[in-house]
Amino acid sequence: MNIYIQGTGCVSPQETAAGNTFPAAVLPWEGPRLKAWEPDYKQWIDVKLIRRMSRVIKMGVAAAKLSLQEAGVEIPDAIITGTAYGCLDDTGVFLSKMINQQEEMLTPTAFIQSTHNTVAGQIALMLGCHAYNNTFVHKGFSFESALLDSIMILREGRSSSILAGAMDELTNHSFNILSRFDLYKKEPVTHQQLLTSNTHGTVAGEGAACFVLGTEKGPNTKAKLTGLTTLYKPAGKAEISPDITSFLAAHNCSQDEVSLVITGRNGDASGDEWYEYVENTLFAGKPVAGFKHLCGEYPTAASFGMWMGNRILAEQKVPAEALLKGKVPEQFKKVLIYNHYKQTHHSLILLTAC
Repeated sequence: MNIYIQGTGCVSPQETAAGNTFPAAVLPWEGPRLKAWEPDYKQWIDVKLIRRMSRVIKMGVAAAKLSLQEAGVEIPDAIITGTAYGCLDDTGVFLSKMINQQEEMLTPTAFIQSTHNTVAGQIALMLGCHAYNNTFVHKGFSFESALLDSIMILREGRSSSILAGAMDELTNHSFNILSRFDLYKKEPVTHQQLLTSNTHGTVAGEGAACFVLGTEKGPNTKAKLTGLTTLYKPAGKAEISPDITSFLAAHNCSQDEVSLVITGRNGDASGDEWYEYVENTLFAGKPVAGFKHLCGEYPTAASFGMWMGNRILAEQKVPAEALLKGKVPEQFKKVLIYNHYKQTHHSLILLTAC
């Protein structure tokens, strides 16, 4: 059974929500943090609702609305999302009030909106969708788990269109806490310097990306979700190669048929070694693109990578800012996205042009 990507939507540190295409230019930034470029949410959300929504809810709703518009779907048969951190801003508000007010006279609103499934629930309320609604909170596999659930439901024949996506936000509190784990660059860097630096650490990011997946080809369908797999804590780099080879073979795809490899390079020397190993051993001479210098590092960043892979197949071109090395082919047929989060959560996503 073919699973088609009928529509996509993305809110990221780039202007991806403006026209739902590649931005004309990369927004400049310096430092260890990328903040989402937020569009005018009034085009999708009622003004009265906007003021009660946190940033991640607005980002998730906007991405969902964009994908549904492109797919021409009003109400999906299911809503499935993935998030590692949930609504961090509301969590921070509630915890701060607990401390400042000494646990007295607390309003429940921030607590209610701090749960991880708030975004999926808000999308369902706005659409009037009473169907299956699920949110996966599986750290670096949150997005992949949402995709896997969507694939299984579609193959069972229970649904014809599913809204699947992922979203994570970065707040001042979470950035300061994560910085204590020595995850980010100490010195300010630009997006060009990030991919060429051979030092420790990366840059923090955030964003939301949604996809309408279906068993039928829609009016704006340009790609199929051909395959997905995950690998947790591989023993070493040598274990990755046979896994990728067997993954491609399972979906009747040879290494030569892969038009483009998209990797999750993020500027951290120890993490980028995995990508370099795969590029040099399995895909020598193949064009390679990156996406985390455009969206930053966060647990569900693979959703931005999949959005970018879909746009590459739709527009049949790679943005100059995304291409890392290799000669671009005349036609893109298959795109392989290889990503890992903190070298423990590895995933492979195979997209095919249609």
